[in-house]
Amino acid sequence: MSKTPPSRDVQRERRAWSLESQRWKHERDVEKGYRIKWGYVAIAYLVEFMVIGASLAGAWLFAGVYSDGDWHAFYFMLLAPLVYAAVELCRVPLGILARTQRSWFVRGLAIVGIIFAAGVTTKSVSQLGEMMFHPRLMEAARTKTALKDAQADRDSLDNRIGAADARVQQYTTELDQIERRSTENAAQLASLPAQRCEKVFGTNSRGVRYQNLKCVTDPRTQTLAASVAKAGTDRAALTKELEEARKARAALDRGQADRRVADAEQAYRTAVNRSQLHSFTAMVYGVDPIDVTDAQVHAFLRIFVFVPALCAAFASTILALSAVSVRKTFMDEDDLGATIDPAASPYLIEQLTEGLRQEIGLVQARPQREAPSGAVIPLDRRQPTQSGAQGPAQTPVTASAGAGA
Repeated sequence: MSKTPPSRDVQRERRAWSLESQRWKHERDVEKGYRIKWGYVAIAYLVEFMVIGASLAGAWLFAGVYSDGDWHAFYFMLLAPLVYAAVELCRVPLGILARTQRSWFVRGLAIVGIIFAAGVTTKSVSQLGEMMFHPRLMEAARTKTALKDAQADRDSLDNRIGAADARVQQYTTELDQIERRSTENAAQLASLPAQRCEKVFGTNSRGVRYQNLKCVTDPRTQTLAASVAKAGTDRAALTKELEEARKARAALDRGQADRRVADAEQAYRTAVNRSQLHSFTAMVYGVDPIDVTDAQVHAFLRIFVFVPALCAAFASTILALSAVSVRKTFMDEDDLGATIDPAASPYLIEQLTEGLRQEIGLVQARPQREAPSGAVIPLDRRQPTQSGAQGPAQTPVTASAGAGA
């Protein structure tokens, strides 16, 4: 650190230079009719560059995700965001032009350009907002689809269980009917009279006599025996089908389906709780986050995406508009080019006249100094003595007032 004190002359020159620069800037602003606060403009441009950078980065990621590895499609998807970025860069200059131009036509064109550029910015920022909510929404949609699939599987399982139960019940009923019919046939068969046998005598064609034993059976016996046999066959086949139906029913486990539904519901609830959009929607509508509908979520998504996009689109433009200070009339602060309203001229002349009168009155009331005269002023101003003795006669020396000593 230097121990030499600063030069006061240098400090005076710096201060004079600073004052002169400020005076020159003020005169320049007065001549132009407006003043721009470049610090605010720099902030507005910083916001613009941040929006443009985020939009281009989002477009790059978007193209990388949805181009499916095709580099032609990847670069095609980046052309429009580049044009949008160029349009967004025009908003701050258009805002400054809307404040500094004196032509209302040019101002109107600048305002229209601001609206168009803001529309482009709204599109870009809204896309970024949707991309911000997209992963959580996709996770919630995926888990909701899994929950619906599990519920559909459970419903289908319920239908199959109902059909299997109905089949088992049908086979059981048919088996009971066969058992009952077989029992009835067997009882009827047992109640029939026994077979009757009797001797039959006769003579054959040769004239030889013969003797045979002839048994007579009840004609219902054959029918009932056939019914009993058929019932046994039907009972065996139906018993086999009933066993298969019971095995198929036992394989249908509703508890496993309920567990899958419960796991899917838990996964969906976790995804919904991690989704900020679902939480805000549930808070607004006063329902459980898992109970909000897709229509409610997308309605709230429009608010969360487009409103911030509009705010971001006009924030830097409003800052650029506010960075310009415009006077009501051109050069109204310039004392050299100032004009006087004709209606105020009589009052101004009366004030000037009154001031002149007072000035003249003060001059007249001021005492006048005595004008110098040509009287002789003696050089020897000593007083004569009181004694009568007179000294040697001296010749007085005179000098005019106008002569120098």
